[in-house]
Amino acid sequence: MATYIKKAISTNKNEIEAIKELKQQLHQEDLAGIIFFCSRDYDLEKLEQELDKNFDCPIIGCTTAGELNPNYVNGSIAATSFSSEKFVFHTHSILDAKNYNSKIAKEEIEKIKKGLKFSSDLDSQKMFTFLLNDGVSMNEELITASLFDALQGVPIVGGTAADNFEFISALVYADKKFRDNCSTYVVIETKLDFDVYQLQHFEPTDDDIIITKADPSTRRVYEIDGENAADMISELVGVSKEQLTTNIYTEYPLLLQIGEHWHVRAMAKVMDDDSIYFACAIDEGIPLTIGKSKGLLKGLKEDVTMIKNRFKNIELTLGCDCAYRQLEVSALDIKEEVSTELEKLNFIGFSTFGEQFNSVHVNQTLTCVVIGEK
Repeated sequence: MATYIKKAISTNKNEIEAIKELKQQLHQEDLAGIIFFCSRDYDLEKLEQELDKNFDCPIIGCTTAGELNPNYVNGSIAATSFSSEKFVFHTHSILDAKNYNSKIAKEEIEKIKKGLKFSSDLDSQKMFTFLLNDGVSMNEELITASLFDALQGVPIVGGTAADNFEFISALVYADKKFRDNCSTYVVIETKLDFDVYQLQHFEPTDDDIIITKADPSTRRVYEIDGENAADMISELVGVSKEQLTTNIYTEYPLLLQIGEHWHVRAMAKVMDDDSIYFACAIDEGIPLTIGKSKGLLKGLKEDVTMIKNRFKNIELTLGCDCAYRQLEVSALDIKEEVSTELEKLNFIGFSTFGEQFNSVHVNQTLTCVVIGEK
């Protein structure tokens, strides 16, 4: 059976050798494009030079909190290439993410529509969008919502760039450079079947709360139900304020209900003034519910079975997996078991600072597009 997508990974720390290894693994006669994910530990200027020298097709990528291929790896470059026989890449870079809006998004998509090859108009059954956002400038909600509105139903799967866990410089590769305050996306036309998924393993408890004081511009919550934010969360989950660490955030996430679906709004850090910094947009008046885990591995196995029942053949699953999930997998010591499940989906992706799915920005989630034959 013909293969139209190739996966690659290099753990070589030398930028020249790493790109040389990728080039050998990704080679196809006529490339539609390449998507890659790399460690922030590389010399990014050297990577820019080597990517430009070795590839002449559209390329998007970003830095990560870890790479998946499908094993959890740190300090590597993971990539995938697509054949122009079955795919067309329409890439666009948002170089001023802070000033993005719906008008700009609609103008961009109108230009892309004029260059469609396999379709005469936007078609949610024949194309999808893969979006990468800068991981520090906090613009994911605006960009995702604006872009999804402009795409008129064409699905979006995306992830927020990361820099291990430094939260200082998480960069997107756009227009042949690694950039901050930037997003990049590709509308991918395909002749293959595909589905998009938002996978998470939490369900709501009976503990409902209301954000009563917050600063949306900094994603900080100061009061919950009229009480000090850190005090309220520590009381709800039964630990002291000093014990409010990443392990607690991953075990007891806050959930927001939108329609019939529950989305994780992840806590990231308790600040010195007992406010809580969130990894997503937050505002006063938002009702949230404490979540509880159904079991990450159990949930993943159920999801993999469901996906495989829909596909006769899976060429690739391109995914954005929250860095908090990586931490939970490590804490539970189930990396090997999780990688085994992801291998069944021909998975490649990265550990993110946030995930995008259609119009929303979420956390502690795996968003992905599965490509193959149903």
